Amino acid sequence: MRKTNFVVPAIAVMALGLMIFSGCGGGDSAGTSSTAGSHDDHDDHDHPSEGPHHGGLVELGNEEYHAELVHDDDAGTVTIYLLDSSAKSAVPIEATELLINLSHDGEAEQFTLASSPDAGDPAGKSSRFVSDDEELVEDLDHEGADAQLVVTIAGKQYRGEIEHDHDEEEHAHEDSDH
Repeated sequence: MRKTNFVVPAIAVMALGLMIFSGCGGGDSAGTSSTAGSHDDHDDHDHPSEGPHHGGLVELGNEEYHAELVHDDDAGTVTIYLLDSSAKSAVPIEATELLINLSHDGEAEQFTLASSPDAGDPAGKSSRFVSDDEELVEDLDHEGADAQLVVTIAGKQYRGEIEHDHDEEEHAHEDSDH
């Protein structure tokens, strides 16, 4: 038994050392928090922590696509940008709306984000979807809120967990970028 008790702490110390030196799981220096789709498998490819508009990322499928959530309290809007697998380039789709299913305090709600094509989107397609629903803006900040993005891309439905950490550190980071 003593050997087991010694081995377990030794393994924990080694694992902690590996996390610190590898950079995975040790938090990032930018002060942002990873959003949905936390990556349990750390492959050789890059895992961005935020999208091109400085919003949190939502993984769709097996990183086939990403969505970027920009929650603007000042404007009272929630914007979703659809992005490619690298979370860098826009992916315009024919949909006229996206859905966010959200539950908190035992109540479930569904919110619609309407298409609002970006300047570079082709006619009849949109990579940007916006909602100015005050309830959605507020509910995303609720402690323990569980939110899921639902979108159909090229005939396939994707669902992505939205893990929205709206803390003071994130606000400080956002304020320094603008």
